[in-house]
Amino acid sequence: MRRRLNRLFCYNEMHFGNVVDQVAQLGVLSRPLRCRLPLGMTPSRAFSPCKRTLSSGNELPNKTKGRPPFQGKIQGKIPSSIPQCLAKRSSKLGISSTEYGKTTSRRIAYFLGEMHQPSPAENSTLPLAHTDMPTHRTDEENLIAARTELLGVVDEQQISVITSDLEYHSTSEWSTHPAKDTERPFMVVFPHSTEQVSGIMKICHTRRIPVTGYSGGTSLEGHFVPTRGGVSIDFGRMDQILSLHKDDLDVVVQPGVRWEALNEELARDNLFFPPDPGPGAMIGGMVAVLPQSTSVAISTFPSIRHAANCVAKVVGAGISIAAVEILDDLQMRVINQTGSTSRAWEEVPTLFFKFAGTPAAVKEQVALVQQLSSDSGSQTFEFASSQDEQQELWSARKEALWSTMALKRDGDHVWTGDVAVPMSRLPDIIEETKLSMVNAGLFGTIVGHVGDGNFHIIMLYNDAERERAEHVVHDMVKRAIELEGTVSGEHGVGLVKRDYLNHELGEATVDAMRQIKKAFDPLCLLNCDKVVRMQKPSAGEVAEW
Repeated sequence: MRRRLNRLFCYNEMHFGNVVDQVAQLGVLSRPLRCRLPLGMTPSRAFSPCKRTLSSGNELPNKTKGRPPFQGKIQGKIPSSIPQCLAKRSSKLGISSTEYGKTTSRRIAYFLGEMHQPSPAENSTLPLAHTDMPTHRTDEENLIAARTELLGVVDEQQISVITSDLEYHSTSEWSTHPAKDTERPFMVVFPHSTEQVSGIMKICHTRRIPVTGYSGGTSLEGHFVPTRGGVSIDFGRMDQILSLHKDDLDVVVQPGVRWEALNEELARDNLFFPPDPGPGAMIGGMVAVLPQSTSVAISTFPSIRHAANCVAKVVGAGISIAAVEILDDLQMRVINQTGSTSRAWEEVPTLFFKFAGTPAAVKEQVALVQQLSSDSGSQTFEFASSQDEQQELWSARKEALWSTMALKRDGDHVWTGDVAVPMSRLPDIIEETKLSMVNAGLFGTIVGHVGDGNFHIIMLYNDAERERAEHVVHDMVKRAIELEGTVSGEHGVGLVKRDYLNHELGEATVDAMRQIKKAFDPLCLLNCDKVVRMQKPSAGEVAEW
């Protein structure tokens, strides 16, 4: 039985090969088909036992040699070639032999495909151990060729290879990840429209060139560092406000619109953009806006714990406030020392409240917060009665980073890290982090958006102190996770926090995130290496937990 099957497979393989070859000669196949072997058989097992050989005419051996030819009715009715067969059959159907051949080839392909259906992927996750190193083409020849092609999409003035531009799009003095010498883009492209962005991406995709997006450059955790080189796309020239829908309280903007400029435009219609990020930050997409009636208040406390307890009471009471910020005693001292604002401040932990809504609602919110502050042991409470006073009271919060950076020594860097924890644990982690910086011999201040349990450190260090600074941040992040918090409440993960996600979310969750990344960006061209690793780290690269 096995010998008969093997002979059958041997004949069918050759016969099918003839069919495909002759159909292909008719021009009905765009590419050759492959015959799938029977499951469980290798080519040698399937065909080598066949001892018979085929003649040069690809005919079966003639076992009737010497016998008279067959004289039955079928003689003369079998076409002598596949083209004749196709022509005869197609004429009966009233179509051309070429069209019939196409239909036949489709049927053959369908049959072969049905012989063995591949099983769907069983894994919804992609463990780091199973990843392959991304393959990019960042050789100079390929990048120069890409630049030539890009000139068909953008003007020459929209491409820069100036060294200062390349460095500017690699890191910043407030980034926690100083870029390495190899982490520089080959060129920076400044698109003006979505169509130009699409054209840029098509070229980079075809040439396998990695791409890093750049907006305001205010990211802190190494988000826009071009770890793979390639092209940096700067969206700063896409800075148009496209449409404002006052009745729907939303606005559509290009990604390069700065939030300060947006608020200036919205103020004409008595609207404003509530988030209050760092100066220079840009917005993209559609954002919510609210009616503009605002006020600002500050309240001082004898300790961080008193201030944090006040925030917990305000949030617990369900009072709707636009923002609540905390500055520790050292940060208030730094602001006074550097003369960053127009007034002097008490050098104690201070809460900054921002209120928004109707005039009546704002007035009610201020009164409620004042009472809760008093109940929490506040020493003073002051609120603004005019727009100028609002700006003055809020100025200390806006100058926190810049005032601390003004104290840098020669060779100093700044580390601005953040975490978030449940509100009840906020005093504990702030006090422990302040003590950790003191014990490490490092200068650092505390600020935070404490309405959601989020706080920041602004820490100065030099190259010799880098390891100590890393240890302080590591301990802070570890504490946050152990307190059921998150590795970042605002800054994001970027490069610096990515190796902590396994501890916060679990390895399987991060593996699922990696699989999603690969599904949308299989070549890992888009800001590769951020949030989740796409290739295994080198020895010693990841700090021990």
